[in-house]
Amino acid sequence: MSSVVWAKPRDVARIEDCYFYHTMDIPNHGTVHGDWDLRGRETTYLGNVDVRGKRVLEIGTASGHLCFSMERMGAEVAAYDLSGDEEWDLVPYAGRVEGGRSNRKEEIRRLNNAYWFAHRAFASRARVAYGSVYEIPDDIGQFDICTLGAILLHLRDPFLALQRVTAHVRETAIVTDVAPSGLDPASRVAVFRPDAATRLPVDTWWDLSPALVSEFLRVLGFPDTEIHFHKELYVGSEAPGGRVEIQLYTVVGRRAPRGHNGGAGSVLIGGNPEEMVLRTIGFSRIARHLVRRGIRAIPRRLLRTS
Repeated sequence: MSSVVWAKPRDVARIEDCYFYHTMDIPNHGTVHGDWDLRGRETTYLGNVDVRGKRVLEIGTASGHLCFSMERMGAEVAAYDLSGDEEWDLVPYAGRVEGGRSNRKEEIRRLNNAYWFAHRAFASRARVAYGSVYEIPDDIGQFDICTLGAILLHLRDPFLALQRVTAHVRETAIVTDVAPSGLDPASRVAVFRPDAATRLPVDTWWDLSPALVSEFLRVLGFPDTEIHFHKELYVGSEAPGGRVEIQLYTVVGRRAPRGHNGGAGSVLIGGNPEEMVLRTIGFSRIARHLVRRGIRAIPRRLLRTS
């Protein structure tokens, strides 16, 4: 596997050369508008994990909003993402004339530009390396925490990606994804999204249940898992009326202490329906717990988008 090459900062002077994935308030420039507005919700998005004083590996930094937010929280952040030189994990529909790859590369180039534009404005000290998530260099180092924000659904092999990333993590893995509509969050389910008839979607492979992602992490040595549900503001072009609250989940997995043999399953714990948590205890207790609390209908409602 290749050695890590930390990217040299780009001198990006023109905001027109940038594509911002997140809405951000940039010093000496003002607000730039992206597809998602996480402002004021960063802590929830990160599963309420305290990143202060931690070394964080952020996978898929995009235009850098979470990267710079974690720096302000006191973390030392290194980002890993695609550049225009790497191929996006697109669905290879048979017979499809793929004329959009050059456009996708240009989009990634402008996304990288947005990161470096904001990086300079925030006087960030974060470093970035570019490459495939399946081929993270061994010498990138070890980190206390990794974050993957809405990454796994876009990958052909989400488990392999998670395996590659968590090999560099000592303590905590944070995985955030869109909550699939209609899936029981306590079931370990993956739904294959590509449709041969419509040849859509192009860049989304899976609906992954939170319990499945939790099990991925337990297999990889993070037996203490919890799953938080939260809503985030989508303001992209497809949002009805220009804005909509989308149901997401964040799985937080913590490394096992030495000699630990692994974890059990997860149970849905009641409370505020918008911030329900799945914690690590036996799956055999799930049904009894839900019946006692009279909330058998809640998981499906929680997974609906607004």
